[in-house]
Amino acid sequence: MAFGIGTNTKDADAGLIRGTQREIACECWFTSTGKMIPLMIKVRDEDGEMLVIKKIEVHYQEKKKYAGIPSVEFDCTLTILEQGIRAKLVYYQTEGRWILVLKDSPS
Repeated sequence: MAFGIGTNTKDADAGLIRGTQREIACECWFTSTGKMIPLMIKVRDEDGEMLVIKKIEVHYQEKKKYAGIPSVEFDCTLTILEQGIRAKLVYYQTEGRWILVLKDSPS
């Protein structure tokens, strides 16, 4: 007798993305095996200036679904002005767009 525990978790939705989200442009390398490697991102800062970030250290990447949309999430450290900032880069596969997610600081 099965109670269905774990039977419907194959393509589970990851829920909502928490944190401050910003649209970005991303230069990405694809290996011969299809692995994605973000090389550089461009994002507008609070003053509207374009910020280019080339130092990206990827800790891990994971395929997820947010609101049913397949995506690849990269947990990274971005180096900006010699300071490391932990962030997530999310690539929405069906939409072909990237976002940067910064953890909200407690108020």
